[in-house]
Amino acid sequence: MNRKIIVLDTTLRDGEQVPGAKLNMQQKLEIAQQLKRLNVDIIEAGFPASSAGDFQAVQEIARSVGDSVSITALGRAVKSDIDAVYESIKLAQNPLIHIVLGTSNIHVEKKFNRSKDAVMQMGVDAVKYARTLLPHVQYSTEDASRSEFEYLWSTIEAVVKAGATMINVPDTVGFAVPEEFGELIRKINDRLKNLNDKVVLSVHCHNDLGMATANTLSAIKNGAEKVECTINGLGERAGNTSLEEVVMGLKVRESFYQCRTDIKTTELLRTSRLVSHLTGLDVQVNKAITGENAFAHSSGIHQDGLLKDKQVYEIMSPEDVGAESMELILTARSGRHAFKNAVEKMGFDTSDVADFEQLFQKFLTLADAKKEVYDHDVFYLVTNHRTIEQSESQLYMLESFQVISSDQTPTATVKLKKGGESIVGSCVGDGPIDALYSVIKSLVGLDVQLKDYKINSLSRGKEAIGRVNIRIEYEGKTYSGRAMDTDIIKASANAFLNGINAIVLELVKA
Repeated sequence: MNRKIIVLDTTLRDGEQVPGAKLNMQQKLEIAQQLKRLNVDIIEAGFPASSAGDFQAVQEIARSVGDSVSITALGRAVKSDIDAVYESIKLAQNPLIHIVLGTSNIHVEKKFNRSKDAVMQMGVDAVKYARTLLPHVQYSTEDASRSEFEYLWSTIEAVVKAGATMINVPDTVGFAVPEEFGELIRKINDRLKNLNDKVVLSVHCHNDLGMATANTLSAIKNGAEKVECTINGLGERAGNTSLEEVVMGLKVRESFYQCRTDIKTTELLRTSRLVSHLTGLDVQVNKAITGENAFAHSSGIHQDGLLKDKQVYEIMSPEDVGAESMELILTARSGRHAFKNAVEKMGFDTSDVADFEQLFQKFLTLADAKKEVYDHDVFYLVTNHRTIEQSESQLYMLESFQVISSDQTPTATVKLKKGGESIVGSCVGDGPIDALYSVIKSLVGLDVQLKDYKINSLSRGKEAIGRVNIRIEYEGKTYSGRAMDTDIIKASANAFLNGINAIVLELVKA
């Protein structure tokens, strides 16, 4: 009988540590709801001791999806962190405290500046305290792949005796190779089963050498019972193990691994696109499983083979991961029923009649502009429409704009609305975007600095939707803004305003 592999998703914790990928609470909740639909076993919702905002987000996720998904959060081996984790996740039905502490010489000597025995005792004390709060405690031996094995095992043995119910072995800096990492897991697994066969053995791999998925699968083959992954492989530096790659690796090669997951694979593509949209981080086109070209075939020989039998060049079908083998192309004449069908096929709710009607009117506007509307267009239209509105009276909205581009004096005139008030202004700049952003800055009265500006096309055709991602800095903090439109100047203005509004909301809370 195939072993069931537990899947922990850490997109909302480790994945969010990518520069520029900061999510607000509503965006985190939206991703958490989709992870619930994906049927992950555990969601690592954040690092609650890091900020009040992160604490509140973890708490809301525990409240909203913790009825059916185990919720955890990360804390260091100190009482205040463990308290923050407990208070933020205790509302979930199956909460799990996650403690991390280094075991490699470089971590013990350089990071903690303590003896090995003292660091080990920190871990033991932390686990004992966590067990007074909750029955389930995971202990992560940070930088395990560069640790001396006997000290690593001594630490694992000590924290298991102290009450840890899960042991997580991280390849924190992506140093391991599959054969070596698999052997490490085999040795730990053999000893752990003799020590306490109820303790779950887990792995958490990083992708610095491009081997995170291979290391994770090697660990599973050698006895790991749980894997920690992120959607699209997001994470520190080169990222984490990609959830979709591990899950489909186990599914396609089930006869080899003799393992399975409970992941609903038909939700993989939808989850990937949602995370990409909300973080503003694109998925590379040739990314395994969820890349735009993952099921595309351009070679004449490949196309000929596929027409004869799909299995000639496809080891899995697009439908397995939630992609469609053939796109439904919509026009302004497709009507409500066809549009509703396209929206529902993507997993979005259309039961609110008034809300759907607003969405349909936006679709008609887009269809008139583009003539043909593709799946990508529908997805981004819906996710943009569904963005949760916060304190709308406090926020700036774009009413109208005019931008004149020239090699002499590029000029922008903008009219903004805030609550019931409208404000208008004009500025010149070094170019059309500089002029546009200069006038917006003058109207809102915030001295922000543009740190990054990126634009790309989300679909095809001359009227394709353009997405603008920006990062701005205000008083030493970085904020991101995103917007989409067929008019890239309008998208640029709204992206900048979204960044401004993030600052405004933070100032209002303060």
